[in-house]
Amino acid sequence: MSETAGVREVKSAARTVELLELLAARGDRPARLQELADGLGVPRSSMYALLQTLIARGWVRTDTTGSLYGIGIRTLLTGTSYLDSDPRVRLVRPYLDEASEALGETIHLGRLDGPDVAYLATRESHEYLRTISRVGRRLPAHAGALGKALLAERPDAGLPAGPYRSLTPRTHTTPDTLAADLAGIRARGYSIDREESVLGITGYGFALRYDTPARDAISCSVPVTRLTPEHEDQIVAVMQEIRIRIESATTGGTVNWR
Repeated sequence: MSETAGVREVKSAARTVELLELLAARGDRPARLQELADGLGVPRSSMYALLQTLIARGWVRTDTTGSLYGIGIRTLLTGTSYLDSDPRVRLVRPYLDEASEALGETIHLGRLDGPDVAYLATRESHEYLRTISRVGRRLPAHAGALGKALLAERPDAGLPAGPYRSLTPRTHTTPDTLAADLAGIRARGYSIDREESVLGITGYGFALRYDTPARDAISCSVPVTRLTPEHEDQIVAVMQEIRIRIESATTGGTVNWR
C-alpha cells in the first residue's frame, strides 16, 4: 500500500477515484463491466459492487440494460462547486469578459495539472462558432498556448523525457524543440501556439504570476484566417494589460490551495 505524506493510502478510496477517472477519460464512450475490471485489475465481482454503490449515489450512471457505465451527474455538480469556490477563478472571470469584448475572440483560463492543462473558464467568440475547448477539457501542456506559457515558468530540467504526443503536424514532439520554444517564450514574455493543438487556430498564452511558479494562465485563440499583423499586435497588447490587471488585483487573505 502506498503512502502520501507519511499516511497510508486507503485502498477502497483510491480504487473509487481511479474508477471515476477511468470513466471520465472515456468521454462519450461508455464502458462495460469487464472493461472496467480489466482496466483497474480488480475482480469482476468487486467492480460490480463498486459500480452499484456509485450508481446509487449518482456518481456513475448506467443504461437501461444495466450493461454500460458512464460518469454520473454528481461529478458535474462537484466540478461546478470547485469552480465556484476557487478564489482565482472568481477573480479572473470578469477580466475574461473584458478581453473577449475587446478582441472578439475566444479567451481561456487554464491551470497546470501534472502534464496537462485543465480549462477552468472560457469565453467563446461570437465570430467563430466552432467550439475548440470547454470547461473541464484537458490538453497536453506541451501542445498549446496555455501549457507552454506555464512550462516556460519552470526549468527545462523538469520537462518529461519525450517523445510527446502529437495533436497536429505542428506539435512539438521532442524535448529539444520544446525547450527552444520555451526559451523564446521567456524572452518574449508570452507563448504562441501556431496550429500546434488545433489546425487552423493560433493561440497566445500569458502566465499569471500570482503564484510561484505560475499555475494559471490566460490565452486568446483566433482562426488563422482572421489573423493579421495588426490584429496580432492588438491581441498581445490587450492580453498583456489584462494579465497585469489580474495580477494587481490579487490580494492576500484567501486560502492558498495546493
